[in-house]
Amino acid sequence: MAAVSEEETSDNATKRQKRAAAEAGRDFDPKRFKTLIATYSEFPVNDGQVATTPGPALVEFLRPGEEPSEPWRVRALRDSESNVIHNALVDLSAEQVTLYTLGGSAAILKRWVRHGEQFEATTLWKEDFGGRFSRMRDAAWVGDSFQSMVIGTHDQGVVALLDVKSRELKRLYKEPNTFIHEVEIGDLDGDGKVEAYVTASEPNKFKHEVQRGKVLRIDFDGEVKVTVVVDFGDRHAKEILVGDVDGDGRDELYAAVESTHASDATAARVDIVRIDAATTPGTTPGEAYETATVAHLVDRQCRFLTAGDIDGDGKKELVAAAFRAGVWLMRPGKNPKEKWSMEVMDDQSSGFEHAALLADLDGDGLDELYVAADDQGELRRYVYRGGKLRRRVIATREHPRSRLTWNLAVAPPMDF
Repeated sequence: MAAVSEEETSDNATKRQKRAAAEAGRDFDPKRFKTLIATYSEFPVNDGQVATTPGPALVEFLRPGEEPSEPWRVRALRDSESNVIHNALVDLSAEQVTLYTLGGSAAILKRWVRHGEQFEATTLWKEDFGGRFSRMRDAAWVGDSFQSMVIGTHDQGVVALLDVKSRELKRLYKEPNTFIHEVEIGDLDGDGKVEAYVTASEPNKFKHEVQRGKVLRIDFDGEVKVTVVVDFGDRHAKEILVGDVDGDGRDELYAAVESTHASDATAARVDIVRIDAATTPGTTPGEAYETATVAHLVDRQCRFLTAGDIDGDGKKELVAAAFRAGVWLMRPGKNPKEKWSMEVMDDQSSGFEHAALLADLDGDGLDELYVAADDQGELRRYVYRGGKLRRRVIATREHPRSRLTWNLAVAPPMDF
């Protein structure tokens, strides 16, 4: 299902008709669009040469123009205290646009509140963790009250729970010489309480070789308890996703387990592993897990998994954005613990992180896919209509390698 970059058409499905009408301008309302957020490392360009040291950290806000054919509008926010913003979380309950940024190499968590055209920043947590790197790497909201978040850091393996209103900080875990790459919140064992799931590994290596890692579960509602969900041995996963993708009413965990092969492209393999809490009689919830490899990619790494319904069939799909192998759509079969079907969505899209997000920004009830194709220097939007996937470039840059996109997120509609 490769993307087609040409004028879209509509089919007879009601949702797709609505989307086609919006794209054609008959039902287009730019004020309805939510705002796309992209977080970057930005590398200065001098005399056509891209620097190797990043400048101030960059966040961009993107929205469509007044007409569907117009270019998307872009606004920038820079933070000179850090040279990277790894992620941005949005408080969707706030009256004014409010986001929280995770920075490095000065590890800073900041709250930004928009007043008119300006953002007012407040530092909630700043710390030097004592290692070679000091970064706020990832975070996730606990529930939908936007009151507290779980945060993971480089490079001393700190996981903390922060109340963003009171600024009360509770350390849940720490492991020296360890990188926490990803934080996910979910309820795998179905007990009604959410847990944090984090990827912990040995520090990053310049060459793609053995890097050991594991997925940890952290129970923090009451007494803090840390358990190992899965140990990948000589391999590791930087990317995990927790959610009910197969629609059975129970959360599952997906991990993109990276290859250890660098020179032999045919040997490089990323396994997409599904992990469920065991339901065997007599098994204590949260103490045992069932794993199954549901897909694999011929690539050395995959740093983004995102889930949603892009084709309007009422079922969620899983999208994997690999390093070199393109963007892939994966669907579970009758048994979601067996092999999933796979279709390439765009084989001309790549990037070291290759940030991707399924989200309904235009409000038509169907998810669109947004991908930062950093190698191509483009931010792309994909919609599925008339049995085909349609691609539009919504932002571009002259020097592709002048930015590394770390994450994509959604904020409420913004006027600019």
